Amino acid sequence: MSLIPPRTLRGFRDFLPDTMLVRERIMDVTRDVYRSYGFAPMDTPALEYEEILLGKGGAETDKQMYRFEDHGGRRVGMRFDLTVPLARFAAQHIQQLGTPLKRYQIATVWRGENTQRGRYREFVQCDFDTIGTQSLAADIETALVIHDLMRAIGFDDFEIRVNNRRVLAGLLERLELTQQATEVLRAIDKLPKLGHDQVAQQLQASGGASAAQVADLLRLTEASGHAESVLAEVTDLVRGNETGERGVAELRELLAATTAAGVDAAHIQLDVAIARGLDYYTGMVFETFLGRLPEIGSVCSGGRYDNLAELYTSQQLPGVGASLGLDRLLAAMQELGMLRPIATPAPVFIPFFDADRLHEYLKLAARLRMGGIGVELFAEPKKLGQQLKYADRRGHRLAVIVGSKEFTAGTCQLKDLASGQTQELPLDADAAPLIGAIHDLLLGQAK
Repeated sequence: MSLIPPRTLRGFRDFLPDTMLVRERIMDVTRDVYRSYGFAPMDTPALEYEEILLGKGGAETDKQMYRFEDHGGRRVGMRFDLTVPLARFAAQHIQQLGTPLKRYQIATVWRGENTQRGRYREFVQCDFDTIGTQSLAADIETALVIHDLMRAIGFDDFEIRVNNRRVLAGLLERLELTQQATEVLRAIDKLPKLGHDQVAQQLQASGGASAAQVADLLRLTEASGHAESVLAEVTDLVRGNETGERGVAELRELLAATTAAGVDAAHIQLDVAIARGLDYYTGMVFETFLGRLPEIGSVCSGGRYDNLAELYTSQQLPGVGASLGLDRLLAAMQELGMLRPIATPAPVFIPFFDADRLHEYLKLAARLRMGGIGVELFAEPKKLGQQLKYADRRGHRLAVIVGSKEFTAGTCQLKDLASGQTQELPLDADAAPLIGAIHDLLLGQAK
């Protein structure tokens, strides 16, 4: 029998331990930030009924969806994001959970799109959402969570670009282009990639806009400069339209509120060109770009969607939230040199080179773990040099070296594998001096 070549599908990946450790660390940071604002975890199935997903993200997303007939003859689809399943979840469980519902979900999604840098067909999203309120405070909190998340991960140079789709909706109403809103929004969303002229052509061809209407649309989306001057120009464009004026007022309040909450104005930027491609956004929208690597695209995006759950329930369930794109973020961090190679989650390594003392080594490792320290004990009694090379390759930070001589004397050697410095410590019954010294060294290395 011939061997099957081991390979992965295009757009899908295996993750080795060094990659998974970094991914899990970012997910842990993300959970901590979300929980600090009161968001609670939930999960939904990878598969949904096809009708739940179709038409919720737009025609392009429908094309990218993985869908098929299962063994029971049901038409099913793999979730392409976590927001549409959330809408179904909320409609199904909201009576039990109550509102406002604050949830987060970190899970895999699938889209059969063209692969490129930081973009894959299977990827992880880290979502947080508030369901059941139209209060602008929830939108403001969304911006604050994104800000705190980026800072917690380790970024100082980033921009959260914010817009409000009510502004554009108001302009479309004034220009009598509401029926073509979907085509107009999609064209405008491509402005950074295609530029003024091509988007103008698309607005006329697919959006049905006249030259004068296109001029007003692009005047809106290309407004730039200080926030107050942009807001003044936008106000002029939507003057007399209630929807548009509400959008401007909400943007002005969000900028003022985030400043009051201590966010540096450099991190919150008004960008009235942002439309967000998915059809379900109705109000505030957010996109987050890295200052040193803007070309990789938004790493954390979201917005308000007040009508998504209406397809599943007669109860009004407005929502707002955002999603961190883990894979794109990690691609950016790799390119920026922010990831330290490491192949083990245990910072401490214990060499095993006295075969007759296995039980004592196991007892020592257990004591350290009880003291809150991750420890790996080498599996075979080899020469110390070989074992320390292994520890260095794996990324262990400290080694506790104990041979027959040390066991007899009741001491051990604590070695910093990065600097090579060694200190001798007493090895008493509870290993308290050793545990304290390890915590001090690890804390110092973290700083």
